[in-house]
Amino acid sequence: MNLMPELKLHRPETLDEAVRLKATLSGARFVAGGTDLLVNLRRGLGEPADLIDLGAIADLASVRRVEGALWLGAGVTLDELAQHPEVLAHYPAVAQAALQVAGPNHRAAATLGGNLCQDTRCVFFNQSDWWRKGNGYCLKYKGDKCHVVVKSDRCYATYHGDVAPVLMALGAEAVIATPGTARRAKIAELYREDGAAHLALAPGEALAAVVLPAMDGWRAGYAKVRERDAVDFPLAGIAAALRRDNDRIGELRVAITGTNSAPLMVPTAELAGRAWDDAAAADLAAALLKIGNPLKTTVVGAKYRRRVMRTAARRLIDMLWNEAARSDGAARA
Repeated sequence: MNLMPELKLHRPETLDEAVRLKATLSGARFVAGGTDLLVNLRRGLGEPADLIDLGAIADLASVRRVEGALWLGAGVTLDELAQHPEVLAHYPAVAQAALQVAGPNHRAAATLGGNLCQDTRCVFFNQSDWWRKGNGYCLKYKGDKCHVVVKSDRCYATYHGDVAPVLMALGAEAVIATPGTARRAKIAELYREDGAAHLALAPGEALAAVVLPAMDGWRAGYAKVRERDAVDFPLAGIAAALRRDNDRIGELRVAITGTNSAPLMVPTAELAGRAWDDAAAADLAAALLKIGNPLKTTVVGAKYRRRVMRTAARRLIDMLWNEAARSDGAARA
């Protein structure tokens, strides 16, 4: 690890002040918990002249109900998110995903917004500065080639966030602040499939909140496959939201993480109206393989990651399907 680079720290008290600063200070970065950004800076991955600390903006740390939807401030910590009564009662999959991020010390500092906007990673990029310099830099930072996918014309660094796919499966929206105003967008619209530039936010924009709609009969969950049960990023992460219509699939939403440069929705429209059985599971597996692009890591191969992606999806949706059946049976009793 290197020493922190010299920089100027700004601490605005309002979100509007923060986004105006970001728009005017070239290369400035937002910082909240710092569990992702500060580690990268000490590895020489970026040299911003300015950091904008969001910790003094009280509105970012609130959780509130607005017309039936639950608004989660981007500054809410993952620990708070995992324990909040409203989240546990109505959106347990969100709490489940938050609890699977890193370890307890990380979750006590890391924020929802920081987790959603975390940097992409790869086995070449996330090394020390002297190591990367000695081997030649890469497309993601200072270089002109990819050392992982040879002859690639884009960066394949991978997004590993756990919370984003659950929010996507639940149909959540992001509230994005700009100087003087705000806009809303689907969570998926925060990202693009480019490891070197995976966030679609403009320089003068900030993620202010996440809006979770009412569940209205949906059941959701998150399955994460990793080497250890703490700290590790996902080899594959699957989020699913299911609405069962008697013995048929009313709607099914599936999102993946840990396999691509962005969290992605998996096409599932053709499964609506069908029973959840081996044939439906096989069709979902085919869709997963078409969308997911896991690469070899330092510990496992790409084939293994593809297998666990399919298996985790099957087990998760089996569980949601059976839970919905039990709930329907209890309601009729």
